[in-house]
Amino acid sequence: MNSISIKFKWTMLVLLVLLFLACLISLNLGVVPISPDEVLKTFIGNGTKQQQLILFEIRLPAIVLALLVGAGMAVSGTILQSITRNELADPGILGINAGAGVAVVIYITFFKTVTGSLSTFSTFALPLFSFLGALLTAGLIISLAWKRGFHSIRLILVGIGINAGFSAILIALQLRMTPNDFMQAMVWLSGDLWATQWKFVWALLPWFIVLIPYSLYKTHILNILNLGSRVATGLGIHTDRERLLLLILAVGLAGLGVAAGGGIAFLGLIAPHIARRLIGPNHHLLLPIAAILGSLILMLADTIGTNLMPPTEIPAGLVVSIVSAPYFIYLLMKK
Repeated sequence: MNSISIKFKWTMLVLLVLLFLACLISLNLGVVPISPDEVLKTFIGNGTKQQQLILFEIRLPAIVLALLVGAGMAVSGTILQSITRNELADPGILGINAGAGVAVVIYITFFKTVTGSLSTFSTFALPLFSFLGALLTAGLIISLAWKRGFHSIRLILVGIGINAGFSAILIALQLRMTPNDFMQAMVWLSGDLWATQWKFVWALLPWFIVLIPYSLYKTHILNILNLGSRVATGLGIHTDRERLLLLILAVGLAGLGVAAGGGIAFLGLIAPHIARRLIGPNHHLLLPIAAILGSLILMLADTIGTNLMPPTEIPAGLVVSIVSAPYFIYLLMKK
């Protein structure tokens, strides 16, 4: 067993332990604190009805959602950084989050206007609508950036322009909202894990179960693409087709994250960077570490945001941005 394999196993073990502890802390803390022994009693069926309601219907779905969205955003960012060969690539910077956000705001506004709330069918259709919004955004970026194949700098610049355009559309949509809907939209767009109900978790879970394992399956392609287009072509890889497929994969994961967690900025940027420093550039090892880190970061951010100034809740995306922005500036200056 080589040193890299040993390092990967120890890193994975430490991160999983930290993630488990973060989940336990999240179960304990809140407006109504529940001690660890009371949490254990509730899980084995000896808790009060209030404790069962808080743990099983409020905190547990929020934890599962944070784990899914965090992992999805981190994997999406890792893929985007690889196919663009740019360390600053991120679903938010490329405009994918904004495009999915526009689709979700239109969808929620329309269905709430018609029904007063989201029906069960609307809930399960929401991830698909967000995915389509992200996919259309990616299609627009590709059509504008494509010139005899992919060029990473052109893709980044076009993505920044698309991001600005969709952000303006979001502002225009918000101006037509009622004050209450406007405030809800502002909180959601800043990265609020709003879909903390089991019906939203079940709506998102099948997508993540398919897309994240498929991303892990494509790690060998990511490793080959990192060698450069000429080497990859020489090894029999259709580079443009593979990059397009991987881009759709990254877009899908980002769109699903936006559907449940709004515009969580920088998570797809910082998690791959930390993972790369811990384990190196090999995507067989990098992608699972980045996924766990994404879940851990979002889990901690949501816990901090919920408990820092109770009963006021700070959106998890805002906490992630505050922590990650200095690191992003450092990367920008370094590049």
